[in-house]
Amino acid sequence: MMLSGFDIEHLIETGRLRVSPFVKRSVRENGMDFRLADEIAHHNTFKEGFVLDPAKNEHIDKSYNVMKNESKLIISAHEQVLLSTLEYIGVPDDIAGFVELRSTWARHGLSMPPTIIDAGFEGNVTLEVVNNAPYDIMLRPGTPFAHIVFNKLNNRASDPYRGSYSGQKGIRLPKPIKPIR
Repeated sequence: MMLSGFDIEHLIETGRLRVSPFVKRSVRENGMDFRLADEIAHHNTFKEGFVLDPAKNEHIDKSYNVMKNESKLIISAHEQVLLSTLEYIGVPDDIAGFVELRSTWARHGLSMPPTIIDAGFEGNVTLEVVNNAPYDIMLRPGTPFAHIVFNKLNNRASDPYRGSYSGQKGIRLPKPIKPIR
């Protein structure tokens, strides 16, 4: 069941859903808008022939340049970056969220794969954003950027999220992806 703005406000008022900083006007008809923080992670440039091994932490750490305290977040044409929400969220174990790009930004040429906020997650949300436009796009911290739709689970999660992104503050680089054997 998708939660209404009324349901979301009630969860926040009772402390079951924690959002900090909370701005009441960010609660919408059936979701909540989250704003951009003041940091951006650009990909570093590598010599031709470099192949990223997503199982190696040293490759991941070298592949990004995280810039903090930025007054402007500029995404070059056809660039993929990581951004972060200004809001820090704590989700109860019977609620999950779906994060989407606000449609106005998509109309400007940006795209963002959908992200799931698992029941029990706590932290800032890292956003993966691609500029599909033939020009650079400037974003400003504090601007509404992502829309989160919350859903009530039929039952509490038996194992709420406590993974490697739990408690993240700001941008968290991707974790290594290891094969399951």
